[in-house]
Amino acid sequence: MKSTKYVIGVDYGTDSVRSLIVNAENGEELAASVFHYPRWKDNLYCDPVHNQFRQHPLDYVEGLESSIRGALAQVGPEVAGQVVGIAVDTTGSTPVAVDSSGTPLALLPDFATNPNAMFILWKDHTSIKEAAEINAICERWDIDYSKYEGGIYSSEWFWAKILRTYRVDPAIHRAAYSWVEHCDWIPFLLTGGTDVTKMKRSRCAAGHKALWHEDFDGLPPNEFFVALDPLLDGLVDRLFDQTYTSDVPAGHLSEEWAERLGLSTDVVISVGAFDAHMGAVGGQIEPYHLSKVMGTSTCDMVVAPMQEVGDKLVRGICGQVDGSVIPGMMGLEAGQSAFGDVYAWFKNLLAWPIRQILAKSELIDQETKEQLIRETLDRIIPELTAAAEKIDPYESGIIALDWLNGRRTPDANQALKGAIFGLNLGSDAPRIFRALVEATCFGARTIVDRFTSEGVPIKGVIGLGGVSKKSPFIMQTMADVLGRPIRIATSEQTCALGAAMFAATTAGLYPKVEDAMEQMSSGFDATYEPNPAHVEKYDKLYAEYQQLGATVEQLIK
Repeated sequence: MKSTKYVIGVDYGTDSVRSLIVNAENGEELAASVFHYPRWKDNLYCDPVHNQFRQHPLDYVEGLESSIRGALAQVGPEVAGQVVGIAVDTTGSTPVAVDSSGTPLALLPDFATNPNAMFILWKDHTSIKEAAEINAICERWDIDYSKYEGGIYSSEWFWAKILRTYRVDPAIHRAAYSWVEHCDWIPFLLTGGTDVTKMKRSRCAAGHKALWHEDFDGLPPNEFFVALDPLLDGLVDRLFDQTYTSDVPAGHLSEEWAERLGLSTDVVISVGAFDAHMGAVGGQIEPYHLSKVMGTSTCDMVVAPMQEVGDKLVRGICGQVDGSVIPGMMGLEAGQSAFGDVYAWFKNLLAWPIRQILAKSELIDQETKEQLIRETLDRIIPELTAAAEKIDPYESGIIALDWLNGRRTPDANQALKGAIFGLNLGSDAPRIFRALVEATCFGARTIVDRFTSEGVPIKGVIGLGGVSKKSPFIMQTMADVLGRPIRIATSEQTCALGAAMFAATTAGLYPKVEDAMEQMSSGFDATYEPNPAHVEKYDKLYAEYQQLGATVEQLIK
């Protein structure tokens, strides 16, 4: 009798990393362990006022070991002995400067506390100016190197972050041999890599964020980057020209990491990818179905057969890349720069007096005070939701924009700002909260509209991620705004599950990832149907949202 094989999916999110152990034969999720980044939790190396968000590589390394060992501890040595593959997904674009060995500079003593030597998180928007310069040079160059990335380069992406770092920190410029994405570095680490030139780079990261495309024979040439800024001279020659899909092995688990994790060196490590790309696989993405991974932001994925897409270019999205989601298919990416972050911002706004005033109260003892603060903070969103659900669309007269962290899609512009319009003396917290929820759903509709207007039909919508599982109110509002049903994936860990599917494919258990999806997927456990009574109202509110957006965009200009 053959022994059961197991795989591990490692999902690096914005706040934490999760490792999931999965039965490769049927997708059963045996154990999961989460590690919250301690330095990130303490707000180290970040400056939200200036849109600076950095993460120390030690958070990633410690989280990798802790989460995998924590999951393995729940299943015992028998399962550990049958683990055959590991695949990793991460946020992106989240690059870091490295030396020639592939070591992030922040792991070297001279740069241990320098934020510019750390991973520049996807939501870091310090390079808006540099992104604008990249767009300008793409417009005047003989070849528009941004054309496969929606025609607009974003400050959330690879080259803008590198250029900005070089300009503000000459020491990093001198020390950096190369730059790597988070999703490329973790597999390199696990396989014991010591030469960055031998690192296998992710197709999805390179194609969607770094201007790589097969039509260009790789990245743009050195003269393009020198024309952008001489600080970039020679860097492209120390990067890569080949990329790999995540069904390709990055190597095997090194002896060091096999010992640290309690696994075998026979374990195959997959080439990495971004969280939403693997999440779409974990959520059973289908051709022309919009797969929405909804967390702090959203990342929206569509896949289509290559022969049907042909030479069609979709304007204003986050790229279209052969094999970025499912090898052999075209992967098209869009998304919203803030989604759950919009609700978190409003919660923190309301929580200010709780943290700043109640925390100083002398009427109750310290323990009671701390418990009261925790309870109140935990109940803010549920209570707002319960009150907002009772408000009819169009009742409050409030329209909001969801651009609190800029706009990712359509037409990336991270300089844009959020707005709330229509306030009066009767505008209370639940009404404002409802307007913010509606704004995030209107933002989702602009993405659907862009795909359809560009000739890419959206035949269905799949909801993935924390918000889709935790908030029926938000998902029902989205179904009403989109005028489409939304299916919700059963697994609460679709990104890690998708990574596990790639791990099983890379380990040779399935010929292709579609076969792994068929055997290992957990299906859907809810469907939100649009409420006909609300659809027409939201059509009118959506028009007002678009009008407010046009006004704000003109003011920003």
